[in-house]
Amino acid sequence: MPDSSKGSLPQKHDLAGIRFVGVTPETRADFENLFEQPGAPKYCWCMAWRHSTREHIQNDEKKRMMMALIDKGTPVGIIAEMDGRPVGWCSVAPRETYRKLSKQQDDTETGIWSIVCFYVPRAQRGGGLASALLDAAIDHAFSKGAHIIEAYPVDEAAPSYRFMGFRDMFATRGFHESGTAGTRRHVMRLSR
Repeated sequence: MPDSSKGSLPQKHDLAGIRFVGVTPETRADFENLFEQPGAPKYCWCMAWRHSTREHIQNDEKKRMMMALIDKGTPVGIIAEMDGRPVGWCSVAPRETYRKLSKQQDDTETGIWSIVCFYVPRAQRGGGLASALLDAAIDHAFSKGAHIIEAYPVDEAAPSYRFMGFRDMFATRGFHESGTAGTRRHVMRLSR
């Protein structure tokens, strides 16, 4: 597999062979394996946007907190699997399971699911996996009862928050801008 960090082209994938599964107590080990890989965001364990009573939390505590959510059956996201191994992640869950994601957020609204981050290992980037994860996350959220999906992507030139996805990727799928979150993140929504 080419190493895109050294200038070679990323490997293109047969996306038809990728399976997307929700992270549950039964699939938790796949999520753990993905996040334990070299280069994975084990510094975060996808807890940056989730509720916490403390501001500074050690990595091992973040992992314990995430595993507790999964064990309770709290929706946290989906993983992509290829050839029986996890190769990507998207955090998609009911908005109330996250902390406040934008200043204009109306917490009286119900049926909203949020997409807050993606993780695709460097060797897998550029082959369409993030877009496939987004499509699967949309299907997942609506199948679980979402009425609206909200996302917080950035423009491709943004120097930060790139893990939240790019605005054009969401716009192509019918998301419409409904505001901003900070100076870089767009608040975009899709209804069905």
